[in-house]
Amino acid sequence: MPNTHADLLQRTTDYIARSRSTYSGDAQAATVLLSDGAWVPGVRVETASFSLAIDAAVNAISTSVAAGRYDIVAVALSHPATTAQASYLTQLGIVPLRQLNEQVFILRNDSPLPALTTELNPAIRIPESDSARIDFARIDFARIDAARRIAANAFIPESAFPVGCIAVLRDGTAIPGVNVENVDWNRIICAERNAVGTIASYGLAPASKLYLSCPLDPQGSPCGACRQVLAELAPGSTILMDRGPEPPHTTTPEALLPGSFTGTALLRRHDSESDPHQNG
Repeated sequence: MPNTHADLLQRTTDYIARSRSTYSGDAQAATVLLSDGAWVPGVRVETASFSLAIDAAVNAISTSVAAGRYDIVAVALSHPATTAQASYLTQLGIVPLRQLNEQVFILRNDSPLPALTTELNPAIRIPESDSARIDFARIDFARIDAARRIAANAFIPESAFPVGCIAVLRDGTAIPGVNVENVDWNRIICAERNAVGTIASYGLAPASKLYLSCPLDPQGSPCGACRQVLAELAPGSTILMDRGPEPPHTTTPEALLPGSFTGTALLRRHDSESDPHQNG
């Protein structure tokens, strides 16, 4: 009989190195187990605006939801759960979880856990063109349409306002993101941050383009928190925003948030505190 708890914790430990804990040095990871044995990694992703850090468990959960996988059966953490993390997971709303021990959360009905099978591939395929000629306008439309459709995966009991994001890497890989809500509004994650967090968890290169859609608001635009995170974690990328029947609006993180906080001084301080020779 498989020791799923131990296997899941080992997988979680394997992902710690991907954590982007630039400022605190507190690298953390989490792993979601799905009903078919597939697992989904999540890592802590910090930004210069400390309060915008993406929690590892939130990251893994939101990646699962964006993939349309609500069939979560367990969550493992690389560290003992804090009170806030335990509250988030036991009040998830997506499935009923209970805390089994310091690091593992399982379904409240104590259903047997499946053996681990394979890491979930978060990338989606977008049919972009049936022509040998590259049609960039058609490609952009196909990706905007994909963002509209992926918004249907959003978990939005608080707002009933779905948002979809498709982050495209330079090699064409398309990573989805949706907004995932919780009764604790501090643990809500937007579609843009969901996609960026997934990219970090899977050790991928930063997105070169992001396609955003708010199906209920054709004039929708990234919130301030997402603008800061995109300025830090997707600098130089191109952002295309769904405008319904009109062509998408194109912009950049730098244009959306001029003079964004870079955290340069914080990094210098962190580097000097990390190096004993700096203060000697």
